[in-house]
Amino acid sequence: MLTIHTADEGGAVAVEGARVVGVGPLAEIQDRFPGARVRSWPGTLVPARIHEGPLPDAPSPRERIHAVLKSGATAVLAEHVDSPELRAAADRNGVMILPGPRPPALVDQARADLAVFDEVGTCIATVCAGRLVHRRR
Repeated sequence: MLTIHTADEGGAVAVEGARVVGVGPLAEIQDRFPGARVRSWPGTLVPARIHEGPLPDAPSPRERIHAVLKSGATAVLAEHVDSPELRAAADRNGVMILPGPRPPALVDQARADLAVFDEVGTCIATVCAGRLVHRRR
């Protein structure tokens, strides 16, 4: 299923499966993909973050990974994944484990990792490998 994500600034990202298939102004993306589902978010649409520090404390590895996703990140640094259980929780949720930092980007055919932040920097939504994994209510 093809979904177009857009936010207040008017940019859009078309996502099919786990991949980005188009990036640009909303009108242009809608013309390229007529009939696609459009998800409009209040805030700013950006590439998902990379969580570069220790993972948040939580009672379980699953909850630690969920806290990362709620922050707008879809990747963590390997040096902070300190147990097999935490690695398994990251794998189950599609969170990438990276050997080092890299600049996030939203480009055609890249993995569809994006986030939406409000005006004070709170994460409203996180999309990890094309799946909506966090939505602030």
